[in-house]
Amino acid sequence: MAVQLKDKDAYQRLNFLYQAAHCVLSQKPENVELARFYSFTQKTIARRLVLRQDPSVKRTLCKKCCSVLIPGVTATTRQRRKKGRTRFTVVRCLSCGQSRTLLNDPDHCLWVDRPEAQLETKKQPDPGPSTKKQPKDKKPKVSAKPSDAQSATSA
Repeated sequence: MAVQLKDKDAYQRLNFLYQAAHCVLSQKPENVELARFYSFTQKTIARRLVLRQDPSVKRTLCKKCCSVLIPGVTATTRQRRKKGRTRFTVVRCLSCGQSRTLLNDPDHCLWVDRPEAQLETKKQPDPGPSTKKQPKDKKPKVSAKPSDAQSATSA
């Protein structure tokens, strides 16, 4: 059974704006301003409606100028190592110069992808028929006098 989203149409609009920004840049890389406008609108809607976006979407947007970070088109990516074997990916926006450092660990798992972060949908046990659900008019009529009950059955 599918999980019902509270703001399904809002998420669909955010998805459309994200795809439109990518489509604009893939067809004509000079349209950075239009893609930035779509991304800014997407970010504004998500903030206004207090909606959480997937980390993979947030990682492809510049926090400073709201442009879509596509390696080679609007961003540069470099692989760096710090002390030991820790690897990082440095993504630098070509529009504003903002850089973002992302952990590049194959064993690392995002909180969203962990099983304990997922909501469990447990089936609640069926309470069975209860007296509250039965209609009141179908209860058997019990007479207080036994003579009335006998006369009703004999007639």
